[in-house]
Amino acid sequence: MSQELDSVDARILDLIQRDASLSVAEIAERVGLSSSPCWRRIKRMEEAGFILGRVTLINNHALGLDFEVIASAKLALPSRENLESFEAMVQAWPEVIECMTVTGAVDYMLHIVTTDMHAYDNFLRDKLLGSKLVSDVQSRIVIRVAKRTTALPLGLVRQTTKVAHD
Repeated sequence: MSQELDSVDARILDLIQRDASLSVAEIAERVGLSSSPCWRRIKRMEEAGFILGRVTLINNHALGLDFEVIASAKLALPSRENLESFEAMVQAWPEVIECMTVTGAVDYMLHIVTTDMHAYDNFLRDKLLGSKLVSDVQSRIVIRVAKRTTALPLGLVRQTTKVAHD
């Protein structure tokens, strides 16, 4: 992003990423601003692309979506057309909650959530391997999640000393 953040912007982002349900008034109070300048900063960061959206995190286990898999997928022929086709297919598969192009011996890493091993087997056979684009899949079943967060390490972001105009 071409725009720079100051320490107040970073604190606002940290609050929002940890609890998107906070009102502008609550955020403003926590960062020492009045509501209007805080709202303007949030809008500026949305327009600049720092804030992509706001979501509610849902407990997959409470819903019976207990089976998680990290799968690596290798395409039969990793051409530009096949990469784009695979990525378009993945968009339509609700079981895939993350898909990343990676370097190394495989082309993609996928985070898949479903109800049980049988549902994953159906997904694997019908969708992933049924696509004809994929030549190999290695599946790793998640036993326990030691850490899961959506919060970015904002302390690593270089902050400017210039004062943002409110």
